[in-house]
Amino acid sequence: MANEAVTVTVYGAETICASCVGAPSSKETYEWLEAAIGRKFPDRKFVMDYVDINTEQEDPKKAAFVERVWEEDLFYPVVLVEDEIVGEGNPRLKAVYKELEKYGFQTAE
Repeated sequence: MANEAVTVTVYGAETICASCVGAPSSKETYEWLEAAIGRKFPDRKFVMDYVDINTEQEDPKKAAFVERVWEEDLFYPVVLVEDEIVGEGNPRLKAVYKELEKYGFQTAE
């Protein structure tokens, strides 16, 4: 597991969540997370994936989660590490890092 790439998925939309006014957009959050994770864990492979919740998804797993975002009124962007939700609306880096550490990510010293 330590050498496998871990997937970080951001589910979001171009428009900012009504409850998240003043927060960065979903795309900005995606780019921010990608840069922050790369700096914190430079020697680890990870894959960033962005899913627009306003477009039809061909992947059944992504389509099901998009439906969940709408049905449960989740604040977007919703950030997942593998299949675990680690943040909604304005995610905290600490929570993302903590989940990544479960996959063997360690700070370069």
